[in-house]
Amino acid sequence: MEVARDPWWIIASAAAALHGASPITVADVDVLLSVADISRILPALGIEPYQGLPNPLFRSTILAKWLAPPVPVDLMAGFEHRVGEAWHPVRPATRQAVTVGAATVYVPERNELKRIIESFGRPKDLERARLLAAST
Repeated sequence: MEVARDPWWIIASAAAALHGASPITVADVDVLLSVADISRILPALGIEPYQGLPNPLFRSTILAKWLAPPVPVDLMAGFEHRVGEAWHPVRPATRQAVTVGAATVYVPERNELKRIIESFGRPKDLERARLLAAST
């Protein structure tokens, strides 16, 4: 992520876990990036973008999966989620640094992350939001 020039964030279950929510299973790490940054990062990692299967709730302009880390990382640019018939961009307004080992990663602040997760509306997201709220 050293080549990133724009703000980026970890969201969803990994971000909730970084905020101390538990118990949460983190199956993958979802990272939101700008289109410009993902276009720089993918070649640096030797990763090709792929076309995800059509999803009625989520879509990205560019999507890639980085399998080298112990937990797979989904890199997403232009990420949107659907509410009713409308697509809404997911663009956090807040950014909180978290140190993980020798690395610094970024997550939305707790209240914004809770709102983002709740907006996804799936039962697992509502449970993550509840655990996040309970961890304060």
